[in-house]
Amino acid sequence: MRFKLILVFCEDTKTEHIMDEARSCGATGATIINNARGEGIKQKKTFFGLSLETQRDVVLFLVEEHMSRHILEHISLVGEFDTSPGTGIALQIDVEDAVGVAHQVEELVEKVEDEL
Repeated sequence: MRFKLILVFCEDTKTEHIMDEARSCGATGATIINNARGEGIKQKKTFFGLSLETQRDVVLFLVEEHMSRHILEHISLVGEFDTSPGTGIALQIDVEDAVGVAHQVEELVEKVEDEL
């Protein structure tokens, strides 16, 4: 079984919604890294040297490759990445190898076979 890693950089207020949507699309879990910081094309404004930017999270999903695009598209909709500037981004990269995912493989085999 082959996997993709979906990396999501989002506002912390949207993390739970993104997690719920990814799970409903077939993701079996995620790792959340809190307190990330990012900057887009336009630099965030400051007030007396204090940043006015919202808190960010990094969410990592290890998903089966046939499900990855579907999950990625739904994450983008929930996160409003293409409709509102500065809300975040999501991307996927190939995973060459992974260990510790045997329990996920057992659950995913049936789902993937049904979709194919």
